[in-house]
Amino acid sequence: MFTALSEQLSGVLKRLTGRGVLSEGDVTEALREIRRHLLEADVSFEVTRGFVERVRERAVGALTIDTVRPGQQVVKLVHDEIAALLGGARRDLTFASVGPTTILLVGLQGSGKTTTAAKLARRLKLEQKAPGLVAADPYRPAAAEQLEQLGSEIGVPVFGGSGAREAGSVSVSDLVRGAVREAEKARCRTVIVDTAGRLQIDAELMDELRAVKDAVKPRDVLLVADGMTGQDAVKIAKGFHEGVGLTGVILTKLDGDARGGAALSIHGVTGVPIVYVGVGEKVEALEPFDPVRMAGRILGQGDVVGLVEKAAAAIDLKAAQKLEQKARSKRGMDLADFLVALKQMQAMGPMKQVLGLLPGVNAKALKQVPADDKRLKHVEAIVLSMTPAERADPSILNGSRRMRIAKGSGTSVQEVNRLLDQFQQMRKLIKRM
Repeated sequence: MFTALSEQLSGVLKRLTGRGVLSEGDVTEALREIRRHLLEADVSFEVTRGFVERVRERAVGALTIDTVRPGQQVVKLVHDEIAALLGGARRDLTFASVGPTTILLVGLQGSGKTTTAAKLARRLKLEQKAPGLVAADPYRPAAAEQLEQLGSEIGVPVFGGSGAREAGSVSVSDLVRGAVREAEKARCRTVIVDTAGRLQIDAELMDELRAVKDAVKPRDVLLVADGMTGQDAVKIAKGFHEGVGLTGVILTKLDGDARGGAALSIHGVTGVPIVYVGVGEKVEALEPFDPVRMAGRILGQGDVVGLVEKAAAAIDLKAAQKLEQKARSKRGMDLADFLVALKQMQAMGPMKQVLGLLPGVNAKALKQVPADDKRLKHVEAIVLSMTPAERADPSILNGSRRMRIAKGSGTSVQEVNRLLDQFQQMRKLIKRM
């Protein structure tokens, strides 16, 4: 989402750090550019103005410090202010010590509430929070069935689903109250309520939402907002906050090509923190939002902690240790081991997303990296088209075998040859290491 903004801000700050001496005029000119880039990224005018004024005020003092290069000091000030703009510190969900913790998800239709409910349930399940899902959308056709299907996929029970709505005369607040009781009997420690999408200007539906909130007394009310909607997401957050009182926001579609104005404006306008961000369509694509680390990503400083967390969640430790032992052995890795390593890499997510977490890899550098995830699929298809004997000993691959593998994988002989050459180079490099 922040690709364009990251590239622009990194360019401005690089010019500042490249100078040994900075004048007040240099800082003013740089801040004028930053202001323009923030407004182009759809950041609220009031938020942008406050951001620039705070940086200017602090930067004037930084120019008088002799022990630190002024350019580096300004970069740190911009980083700190962006982190403050995004909420300052990471905000985690809090859980009740007794009884289930209820979390209410609200938002517009089409913002991704139902999918986000499943993503959040999966994450809480991994954190041993014993989640349960409540289907509280009687208006959208097949909404309950969708949640039941997602619940089945992640192994989380769903209450108040299609069977519970057949009574017809039951109000939504009564339905949700009953479903939460069922979840409590089933020993769920966390209950996530997926409410119907509604406009904040629809008084009747907002009254219904307040009734649901009063019925279940949620510990958190989280707005699921589509990050692609830009400034509209800020207006939506403001409307829901005034209507029901939000405690946090989950921004979806952060992997898209939106300009990022919503993420940079929501906290500044509403005071409500962003708690999680959706970074893909799969159920595992939900990450906790850390303002400090996100500020680092925007300025091209990477996010090593985020990279380690991704690796820890995706990589099979036993398989990794086995690969290491094989790589250290006299025989070295074969193509079967290479396939295992490839699948472990793919489990971490899209390659450019992973590379973006490395320090120094800014948006401009990422554009030049030929990291094509489809290419990895081609590589996987080539290796899977080989026999076990061929994977164990690639030296037996003559011309006819290579042609057969190319046909079986839907690729060309040249691609098969290229992969084998790259594999041999990697093998030599690992042995040297």
